[in-house]
Amino acid sequence: MRAVGIILAGGNSNKMRALTQKRAAAAMPIAGSYRAIDFALSNMSNSHIQKVAVLTQYNARSLNEHLNSSKWWDFGRKQGGLYVFTPTITAENGYWYRGTADAIYQNLDFLKRCHEPYVIITSGDAVYKMDYNKVLEYHIEKKADITVVCKDLDPGEDASRFGTLRMDESMRIEEFEEKPMVANFNTISTGIYVIRRRLLIDLVEHCAEDDRHDFVTDILIRYKNLKKIYGYKIKDYWSNITTVDAYYRTNMDFLKPEVREYFFRQQPSIYSKVSDLPPAKYNPGSAVKNSLVASGSIINGTVENSILFKKTFVGNNCVIKNSIILNDVYLGDNTYIENCIVESRDTIRANTRYVGENGVKVVVEKNERYVL
Repeated sequence: MRAVGIILAGGNSNKMRALTQKRAAAAMPIAGSYRAIDFALSNMSNSHIQKVAVLTQYNARSLNEHLNSSKWWDFGRKQGGLYVFTPTITAENGYWYRGTADAIYQNLDFLKRCHEPYVIITSGDAVYKMDYNKVLEYHIEKKADITVVCKDLDPGEDASRFGTLRMDESMRIEEFEEKPMVANFNTISTGIYVIRRRLLIDLVEHCAEDDRHDFVTDILIRYKNLKKIYGYKIKDYWSNITTVDAYYRTNMDFLKPEVREYFFRQQPSIYSKVSDLPPAKYNPGSAVKNSLVASGSIINGTVENSILFKKTFVGNNCVIKNSIILNDVYLGDNTYIENCIVESRDTIRANTRYVGENGVKVVVEKNERYVL
């Protein structure tokens, strides 16, 4: 592959409320056994990109722990591999990453030492499958300076939390608004870009000189009339998880047979770090309908239309409906959970009831498990 990959995974998503109190959005668990960043890493690996840099910053411990071995995504190689960069204090610079362009600028030596002519930039908080080779071919064919992967939203979906854009007949971008108050266009940027490596270095250095730090507002929007910036439309499944509702909806999509088929059974595969856990155990009296239950879980109650992540314990006479239970949660007997996301490593006391009345409720209990 003639490109190097950059995954921007350092952002803090306040719209995820308590869910990102102790982890980055890119480390959020997805579909029982995955993390959000697994999708971008798997796409890089499946597109035969041999050198990938992950730029982490906010609450990065969980994410760095997940990335501690590159072999799971086939990046354990002599040439290239997986690089994890966190903000580093140097003689010239004592800042954290102040934006996406600044994150790339602070790691510009990595790009300068590469020899690949192109760069694929993507975020670590989206769930999708993509062959980046097709985008690169399109980019070269159009003689574009920058190519932005975009998607048409379904009618009624809120486009205001994305960058919205309008293209002419040749697919060149004419208008680009970042997270507008009122979205005038239905086509959104997916946060995936293709750009020539030398041009990226040049643009990022100019940004730094002008004390500008954001890739979208200070490069894409600022240069849209000076550079040839084209859109590449996709129609396959793509979902961003940066709000509580979007995270809940994305996970619930995996209860649909066609989404499971697309991600779990169709090639190419999605890879993740593997845990050595026994299969889920269903004790007498348990009842599970239309749910995903990950390994290491023990079920004694009723589970409907829900996703249970690894090492979940469901006590006797528990009822869980339309909910997401994250890793290593203990649910005491007679607990009722509906329309909720239960934070990982929580201990829910017996006879407790949580119901999301107006939308999805995030449950965070800080009970000490072994002193109950």
